[in-house]
Amino acid sequence: MALGPRLELRQGQSLVITPQLQQAIKLLQLSNLELEAYVEGELERNPLLQRDEADHEPEVEPVKTDAEPFEADHVPDAVAEADIDARADDLYDSASPGEHATGDAGPAMGGAEAGGSIDWSKAGRGGGFDGEDGEGHETHARELTLAEHLNEQVAVAGLTGAEQVIAAVLIDAVDEGGYLRADIAEVAQRLGCDLDMVEDVLTVLQGFEPTGVCARDVPECLTLQLKERNRFDPAMAALVANLEMLARRDMAGLRRVCEVDDEDLKEMIAELRALTPRPGAAFGGEPAQAVTPDVYVREGLGGLWHVELNAETLPRLLVDQRYHARVSGGARTDQEKTFVSDCMASANWLIKSLDQRAKTILKVASEIVRQQDGFLAFGVEHLRPLNLKTVADAIGMHESTVSRVTSNKYLATPRGVFEMKFFFTSSIASSHGGEAHSAESVRHKIRQLIDTERAGADVHSDDAIVDILKEAGVDIARRTVAKYREAMRIPSSVERKRMLRETA
Repeated sequence: MALGPRLELRQGQSLVITPQLQQAIKLLQLSNLELEAYVEGELERNPLLQRDEADHEPEVEPVKTDAEPFEADHVPDAVAEADIDARADDLYDSASPGEHATGDAGPAMGGAEAGGSIDWSKAGRGGGFDGEDGEGHETHARELTLAEHLNEQVAVAGLTGAEQVIAAVLIDAVDEGGYLRADIAEVAQRLGCDLDMVEDVLTVLQGFEPTGVCARDVPECLTLQLKERNRFDPAMAALVANLEMLARRDMAGLRRVCEVDDEDLKEMIAELRALTPRPGAAFGGEPAQAVTPDVYVREGLGGLWHVELNAETLPRLLVDQRYHARVSGGARTDQEKTFVSDCMASANWLIKSLDQRAKTILKVASEIVRQQDGFLAFGVEHLRPLNLKTVADAIGMHESTVSRVTSNKYLATPRGVFEMKFFFTSSIASSHGGEAHSAESVRHKIRQLIDTERAGADVHSDDAIVDILKEAGVDIARRTVAKYREAMRIPSSVERKRMLRETA
């Protein structure tokens, strides 16, 4: 057999992830805040894009799902009612960057406004004086941060210039709880000064208000507060040095270490409880970012659940066709023509991607509501086991797409605002051979059993909880009960007995 070079023609298929497809995939997993920042960047970069400020009539009716629990046959197909049957992959495979947009973000943008009976854009807005809604008026002054409060005290502490520099560095290393999160030896080395000088400055800072600030751990924080109250005697020092024994409720060991009787030990513990383990928590920090839901779920007439997108989280964009015609007609060089063509293609694809993102979120949210209607109607005990594959198969998408959609997305329901991933829970088999139980509902049952405990024989061990749950139809192992209990930060039955006995 002769060996030699030759030319061959072969035909095959391969998956190529284009930059446009990567953009569409990226948009799916962005939160509404990240999406807003991304769109702002595109508006600045692409001159053909502009915001659509006009009002639009809803083009997609709210999705309605049956609220009757555990009767899937009676639940209408939410996806079909929303008229969003197009698969997400169809856009990614067939849409071409060169296609022309219609000038709007598509039906999903209108669908976000569906459900005109409730104006969600005004919900939760507090009214001002004389009927004004109070926008643009600051009603409260900004809270002073802990760092600002400490720096104000440094200014009047009489420190030298070098000591003020050290104090500023140490204050920068204080966290929101008031604890120093820096090694003073490293600070001294970095600033090129003596360790004793840094320790002296730290001693001054630990004398500032609030008492206990700039401590390096909890025992030191409590020690500073006890010294200010003139209550740091040898017995109290021994108690502070053995906080882990107090956490285990080892009262016999504490009495032996502190060399006190039961009555004195109770008084010492009461004094510790009156102290503040996080002295810096009373001061303002970074403002908490409110969660804005991506989807609203509300109960309608006839036991149906209405699922609608939050219009305020969906950017409205359109292509300025007039400006495009003007600049494309004035382009002379190939570079100018290429730039205008690329901007047009990018704008069209971004609008298509935003449209498909909105449709996909609505699809996934509608299926989640259909699967978890028992939770919406009756509470966490009726939360069903659910995984990504179940939702993906129901709406005809890949599991990875559902995973991206449910990341950093929130549903506002009558029972509160929940992240979409909250509704995906593992299953625990039924001991009676019936429908499986969700892990979240089992955790809720465990917490209910423990909350009803009283001092004495009513404290349930992990084995007793297993027996009670098996009688209720939940087939669960003792180690699983212990894992769930520890995840909820519930102490063991021995520790709970001690706590109940002391509070009795």
